[in-house]
Amino acid sequence: MAGHSHWAGIKHKKAAVDAKRGKLWSKLSKQIIVAARMGGGDPDMNVRLRTAINDAKAVSMPKDNIERAVKKGTGELDGGNVDEVIYEGYGPGGVAVMCDIMTDNRNRTAPELRKLFEVHGGKLGATNCVAYLFERKGLFVLPAAKVDEDQLMEVAMEAGADDIHREGETFEVTCPPDAYSDVGAALEAAGLPIDAREITRIPTNTVDLDLETTRKVLKLMEALDDHDDVQNVSANFNIPDEALAELQGSN
Repeated sequence: MAGHSHWAGIKHKKAAVDAKRGKLWSKLSKQIIVAARMGGGDPDMNVRLRTAINDAKAVSMPKDNIERAVKKGTGELDGGNVDEVIYEGYGPGGVAVMCDIMTDNRNRTAPELRKLFEVHGGKLGATNCVAYLFERKGLFVLPAAKVDEDQLMEVAMEAGADDIHREGETFEVTCPPDAYSDVGAALEAAGLPIDAREITRIPTNTVDLDLETTRKVLKLMEALDDHDDVQNVSANFNIPDEALAELQGSN
């Protein structure tokens, strides 16, 4: 089983908690700000903005918050000074880690992330040290118990998805980033429930972890994901079935 799948499954449960405490809304606001700043405030003319707004609506982000973020991006309100940065590094066991960042203060973010890596047995690396190990993809996670696989396959593939597979209790749909909006819209139009959605980085190869290293890597991933400036964190770990079973049994 691919490492990204395990993290996607773990993270989408965590995301429900993040949404309740507003952390997810804060991250989505930054996505909207950057999209509006780069391509203008009209979602009909700005695909990236339209995608960000749709993702915000999918987690019940209030309309006022969305509109305020758009205005920050277009310069109508202060607070639109947000930069996109990618940080790369290594976690325990030599796992490659990539963090997509949106920050209004790089001088604050870089040392904070370096500290998180170090505290959890990893190390922040140089630009492009692990980027070659990943592909950018749109990812949708759906509950297998509420989805008909044949219907999902037909709807998703017709909309531009490139892979659908079952991972435990969920189906995962991946697509090229430029098909992300179309696939999401098609799944919604078909009434298929989406537990999580994101544009992420999928590893092209993975590192097998034992149970102890798995625990360390997951702590690093969760710490990075909890950081307000981290939009997305990806890693190339694979949890063997025995380690996964023991990990789930101890939770």
